[in-house]
Amino acid sequence: MASIASYFQLKKRGTTVGTEVRAGATTFLVMAYIIFVNANYVGAGAAGGAIGAAGAPSAEAIFAVTALGAGLLTILMGVVANYPFALAAGMGLNAVVAFQLILGLGLTWAEA
Repeated sequence: MASIASYFQLKKRGTTVGTEVRAGATTFLVMAYIIFVNANYVGAGAAGGAIGAAGAPSAEAIFAVTALGAGLLTILMGVVANYPFALAAGMGLNAVVAFQLILGLGLTWAEA
C-alpha cells in the first residue's frame, strides 16, 4: 500500500487510497451509461434495426469494446500520466457516425 501511495503521491495531494477508490467507483457509476447508450445507438439494435445491416457490429461487440476501451484508457492515464482522468468514448462522434453517415448518407460501416 505504501508503494501505491508513494507512486501516486497521495500524501502530497492530500488524499488516501480509500478516498481514491471511492472516487473511482463514483466516477465509474457516473460514466457507466456510456456503455449502454453507445451499444444501443451504434450497435445492431439502433434505429429499429436500420443500422444492423450486413457487416455491422453487434450491440454486444460494441458494449464490450466500449467497456474495455474506457477501462484500459483510464488505467493507462492513471499509470502513465499519474493523473486521475477517466476516459471513454465520445458520444457526439458516435452519433454522427451512426445517424448522419450511415443512416443519413447511406454509407456502409467500412466507409463510415
